[in-house]
Amino acid sequence: MILYLHGFRSSPQSFKARLLGERLTALGLGAQYYCPQLPASPREAMALASELLRTAGPETTLIGSSLGGYYATWLAEQFGCRAVLLNPAVKPPRDLEKYVGVSTAYHSDAPFEFKREYIDELKALAVTKITRPERYFLIAATGDEVLDWQEMVAHYPGAAQLVIEGSDHGISEFGQYLDRVLAFCGIGEACK
Repeated sequence: MILYLHGFRSSPQSFKARLLGERLTALGLGAQYYCPQLPASPREAMALASELLRTAGPETTLIGSSLGGYYATWLAEQFGCRAVLLNPAVKPPRDLEKYVGVSTAYHSDAPFEFKREYIDELKALAVTKITRPERYFLIAATGDEVLDWQEMVAHYPGAAQLVIEGSDHGISEFGQYLDRVLAFCGIGEACK
């Protein structure tokens, strides 16, 4: 199974999540892809993802974008599964402090509340050093306008890394890297 974890204020309607789902469906593997709407609470988001992982097993590969990359890192360390990290947040307790309050989700007009206590919930998920770097694949864009790509690279030493010159936080040309992501997930040439 592939479990996709979207970023802050995002949803299963994000460009990357939809593209990945469409490709897996075209390969006849749509039933092996899951991208839930994550709750705003990091504690609740990890409870949901942990339950899915307990059901699916350690052969699951996580794909996490932005805040979802932070979550995927914590889950990979807890469950021993592989993780693809797309411009992952490395220090979200610091970066999200300014977003405490009510705003809207990116893919709808629905209100989205990020509560102050969520900062402490994020701190509880911190992974200061990854173990078994071979289970990680980092994709970082130097043109990320939201997060520092150099911080990402430094946080995942020894992991497979693809540093994209330019691009943006959303990795708008993600389709160009989809085959490499799927190969890391164990979906290779035989499925094409």
